[in-house]
Amino acid sequence: MKHKIIEIINLSHIYDKKTGSGIKDINLSIFKGEFIIFAGRNGSGKSTLFCHLNGLLSPGSGEILVENKNIKKNLTRTRRTIGMVFQDADTQIVGETVFDDTAFGPENLKFSREKINEKVLSSLDKLGLLPLKDRNPSTLSGGEKRKLAIAGILAMNPEVIVFDEPFSNLDYPGTLELIECIKDLHRSGHTILIATHDIEKIVSCATRLIIMDNGTIAADDKPVNLLKQLETFGIREPCASKLGMDINRISWTS
Repeated sequence: MKHKIIEIINLSHIYDKKTGSGIKDINLSIFKGEFIIFAGRNGSGKSTLFCHLNGLLSPGSGEILVENKNIKKNLTRTRRTIGMVFQDADTQIVGETVFDDTAFGPENLKFSREKINEKVLSSLDKLGLLPLKDRNPSTLSGGEKRKLAIAGILAMNPEVIVFDEPFSNLDYPGTLELIECIKDLHRSGHTILIATHDIEKIVSCATRLIIMDNGTIAADDKPVNLLKQLETFGIREPCASKLGMDINRISWTS
């Protein structure tokens, strides 16, 4: 039986009453080990939905349960379960060194110093950042900053890792490194949620594709079953799919 980690029930959040912008009546279950792409044009509600998953926004109506507990009443536990990597990595960087920045999350969760050091060193090593642990984050490349943001999340030992437009502003080498990193995280047991309007880079890894449109869930199925619907919702169909190729055989990395 699948283990349900997150349950979203009748969730709505309207932040512009004149235009009705926001999310509307979202119902969704997310299970352990899934790799889900949330695709949609800009303004479709992807980021708004993600910001509710660990309590950064409060819903106008509805609720979210994490491990069967309402996140409003269990924010600390929720943020240990669900880690979020934002589109702009600089917004998550607060430490004066790579080590200090990675330690920020576990320190706020009141881990012991011994456990903090263990988690930080392990996370930096996993992401190839250990040689940079004494560097000032401002000296890192865009790809390294994105990996630093992930390291800070990993140090809190979450079950679910949420990525909001993770490939934004990355060059090709940085994109390849990040894709491989995300694939490794999924292989190691993390549930992965990614919001993007360009699914080609990562669709071969996904177990599920959710299309958002105008603040609602327009479609939810295996990626291969939705590829021909993408452009109806302003999302570019992957070139491999247009050429009739099997997307599961196409990869941006080795």
